[in-house]
Amino acid sequence: MTWSIVARDAATGAFGVAVSTCAFAVGARVPHGCGRVGAIATQAFVNPLYGIDGLRLLQEGRSALEIVANLTAADEGRAHRQLHLIDREGKIAAHTGSSCIDWCGAVDGPQVSVAGNMLSGPEVIGETLKAYIAASARDFDERLLLALEAGEKAGGDKRGRQSCAIRIWAGEPFATFDLRVDDHADPLAELRRLWRVAHQRYVPFQAASPSRARPAGVTDRDELDRLCAEHAAAWNARHPAPDHGVGG
Repeated sequence: MTWSIVARDAATGAFGVAVSTCAFAVGARVPHGCGRVGAIATQAFVNPLYGIDGLRLLQEGRSALEIVANLTAADEGRAHRQLHLIDREGKIAAHTGSSCIDWCGAVDGPQVSVAGNMLSGPEVIGETLKAYIAASARDFDERLLLALEAGEKAGGDKRGRQSCAIRIWAGEPFATFDLRVDDHADPLAELRRLWRVAHQRYVPFQAASPSRARPAGVTDRDELDRLCAEHAAAWNARHPAPDHGVGG
């Protein structure tokens, strides 16, 4: 009932998961990740322990292939699960259980994996991957959004649509970019709207938050306002608002 993309951004080293489905609040259960460690998507009959235990194994330095083998071997429900992940080296592994509903499967490219089940056809994940690769000059968050939009245009979840999400871990254990649409008639259109809003203040505010490299973050309100305004102005210049025309 879902398709997702799991990737590592070669330019920044960030890890991300983007996902869309015809079910409620997909962002609450499918995506898992950690900066400098990797990212995981668990779907179909979601097993949240795949995310928890998989991240622990990633932190231990286990390979993607080893982690998928370990998680599925210990799970008697593995035939109903779909799982794919990327490790700190950018290597991919995936599992699609034999009881997942057609169309189901996975494809991958350099430092990126796309997997889905209950889809209209294989073109959904194929076009998702193609769009992500073609958008290599775009920022990571926009590449993930464009990839999901291409998958939906190719047919998406064959039951319809309800929720979607993008989560990115730049270099910290916590997500530095985290947008969710839990219930909407056109969730990807709403996600794109939220994406535009996020770049007005949320994104630069997150960048100014405490981190391992800068434990105090930015605490001067005037400086924070300046950083946010500069980011928004530069971003808006690169991403002009769409012109929907004026009715006559």
